[in-house]
Amino acid sequence: MVSYVINNGPRPVAPATRERVLAAIKELGYRPDRVAQAMASRRTDLIGMIVPDARQPFFGEMAHAVEQAAAERGKMVLVGNSDYRGEREVHYLRAFLGMRVSGLILVAQGPSEGAAAEIDAWDARVVLLHERPESIDDVAVVTDDVGGAQLATRHLLEHGHAYVACLGGVETTPSVGDPVADHVEGWRRAMLESGRSTEGRLFEAPYNRYDAYGLALELLSGPNRPPAVFCSTDDQAIGLLRAARELRIDVPGELAVAGFDDVKEAALTDPPLTTVSSDRPAMARAAVDLVLDDGLRIAGRRDGGTGRVRQFPSALIVRRSCGCA
Repeated sequence: MVSYVINNGPRPVAPATRERVLAAIKELGYRPDRVAQAMASRRTDLIGMIVPDARQPFFGEMAHAVEQAAAERGKMVLVGNSDYRGEREVHYLRAFLGMRVSGLILVAQGPSEGAAAEIDAWDARVVLLHERPESIDDVAVVTDDVGGAQLATRHLLEHGHAYVACLGGVETTPSVGDPVADHVEGWRRAMLESGRSTEGRLFEAPYNRYDAYGLALELLSGPNRPPAVFCSTDDQAIGLLRAARELRIDVPGELAVAGFDDVKEAALTDPPLTTVSSDRPAMARAAVDLVLDDGLRIAGRRDGGTGRVRQFPSALIVRRSCGCA
């Protein structure tokens, strides 16, 4: 009877009986043995989450949103950083699944063949968040990356610029489901639909602000400085803004800038960064619900998408870096 109260099942307990058991637990200072519970159920109250680099604001904010959503379901989150390395991703997959986590939320980068093989071997409950690698056929929660990039690029073009350059990613052969590749595709579509060429206007750039800053110094000090730049991540845009400030280039007077992600810092840059936002709290709740609830994983369709991919809309957040007052 006590275990039914502590574990909320599997059999119902009368309200009066539940109150007596809870009162006795409080009086005795009883604490459940979570290890023993995990051994009996072969599951823990843990959710594993693997991100590329929690030092980057987007991934840090996403991990925090997942942690909050998991707490609402009585779960805790373990976070591992893959550092964009396949072997680190596999290391954490094995570690977390070996701990019998209730489920795994994976923010994967690239093809992830090793991760796909590991997931198949463990028959794991996995939800992909933010990115859906082509090699992993599992439930995914994503945002409209192509549409959001189109919104940002169109907005810059509407300010009358001759063209918009793009800071893309570092992959020469981007994979299907890669958000940065989708951001580049959205930029490309917006440019082409306006009758503008993209040739020579896409630049490979690291995702983080520090390395993007170095590339931006070269780009902005060269003879063919673009009038406007769409950055595939806000971190790239922050590095670009720093380079423009050092080169005494007025933003937005001489250079218009837009990013993607709407990290909290984007509102505090100088000038504040125009960017593309997604509903990270809602995406985090969806990922947690899907990884814990079999019914949702199989049949859930909310906020658009197919039964296996739930896509959330993107929204343009207009600030001053694009030229708007």
